[in-house]
Amino acid sequence: MTTPSPGLRERKKQATREALREAALRLAVEHGPDQVRVEDIAEAAGVSPRTYNNYFASREQAIVSAVTADREARIAAAVASRPARVRLADAVTEAVVEQYTNTGEREHEALLLIATRTALRDAFLDTTAGIEPPLTAVIAERLDDTAAHTARVLAASVAAAVRIALERWIRPTGNTEAAGNFGAGGLVVPSGSLPEQLRAALAPLAPAFDAAERRTQP
Repeated sequence: MTTPSPGLRERKKQATREALREAALRLAVEHGPDQVRVEDIAEAAGVSPRTYNNYFASREQAIVSAVTADREARIAAAVASRPARVRLADAVTEAVVEQYTNTGEREHEALLLIATRTALRDAFLDTTAGIEPPLTAVIAERLDDTAAHTARVLAASVAAAVRIALERWIRPTGNTEAAGNFGAGGLVVPSGSLPEQLRAALAPLAPAFDAAERRTQP
């Protein structure tokens, strides 16, 4: 028996993760998130509950992952793809807005589901912390300053700003819980313009990005 190559092993893990998050979202939409157990998700994905626990810490994390998967990596990649002549603050802002608002019907339905439960909203907001590591690397490379802490501070500030914007957008100001299953009365619907919320939250960081860029100029 030959040992699978690291590439094949990683592809299998990714396929398992995708199967779990797709099963979690499908079951949550069909039955309501409160009626879905970890065992149900694992069975639908064709794995054991023990395997499930290797990928997700809760059912909420798996459901939310169906919407947020790889978003942090896509934000970093989008920033890296911007030409060097583009202001770094603008590159980061546009990458964040693009990746958080360029969603299809499936993602929109999932966001409506997430908005129905406090635990799902909290799990959704917690994913913003994942922005920091890949964005730190990209900013450090852009500033040609991989040894300094500036890139990490800037990336962490972006993650915090995005979380604040999402909190304002998705958390209800009145009744906090929808009754019954998905689609029942009292459904909380995200309100306002998410792009505007994101831009407003990120705007105060622009001077810090500009100052960091000036320090790298000859």
